[in-house]
Amino acid sequence: MPRYALLVEYNGAPFSGWQRQNEQSSVQGAIEAALAKLEAGPHKIAAAGRTDAGVHATGQVAHCDLTRDWEPFRLSEALNFHLKPSPVAIAACAVVADDWHARFDARKRHYVFRIISRRAPLTFEKGQMWRVNRPLDAGAMQKGADYLIGLHDFTTFRSTLCQAKSPVKTLNELRIEQINHANGIEYRFHVLARSFLHNQVRSFVGSLERVGSGAWSPEDVKTALEARNRAACGPVSPPDGLYLAGVTYPSNPFGT
Repeated sequence: MPRYALLVEYNGAPFSGWQRQNEQSSVQGAIEAALAKLEAGPHKIAAAGRTDAGVHATGQVAHCDLTRDWEPFRLSEALNFHLKPSPVAIAACAVVADDWHARFDARKRHYVFRIISRRAPLTFEKGQMWRVNRPLDAGAMQKGADYLIGLHDFTTFRSTLCQAKSPVKTLNELRIEQINHANGIEYRFHVLARSFLHNQVRSFVGSLERVGSGAWSPEDVKTALEARNRAACGPVSPPDGLYLAGVTYPSNPFGT
């Protein structure tokens, strides 16, 4: 039974999240339904990360097992045909070893969060970024972000619904990029770690936005971290601007 790795893009707005749920639309459910059009199921796929409702992906990775040998390009084309009109696309496909696992073999996960500062409502990118009405201080936000890098107890930045066994994680990178557009200022938060707690990235961004707006000082992020108390966290950002942008493996299954 051959195993295939899938590089998946999706707009998370119409979905309840990645994970299959009864009577709710999910990205996993959409792909499994497309697989069932190619081979009799049931199908159960695994992914590198379970994104929440409204969260997008440009670099999600999943794997599936099929009974017949498919040429990877033809499999991706067939899946994309049956995925229409859902906003989900298989950007690449590759044959992998029978014991290769999209989740357990992953070494790093890269998330990107996008904030746009502008007064006007968003049109083309509505639902793709978090819009704020005022410019943010990117330098102050970066100073606050620097306190979060490294090995820490991230209880403050962890949802009360998180099922992880431990709140201790290593954050490898939290870098803030400012991009000046003609129609607004975009702030991109690049966040890299082996694994994340539930709502961790959105909790980071919501707290750092407070720093950028002047409501918090950069040192307030350090105080919140050291409190190890969810009540010390700033407002959790909306899901609109969050993307699973990439997953790193010991060897790239897609060969690029």
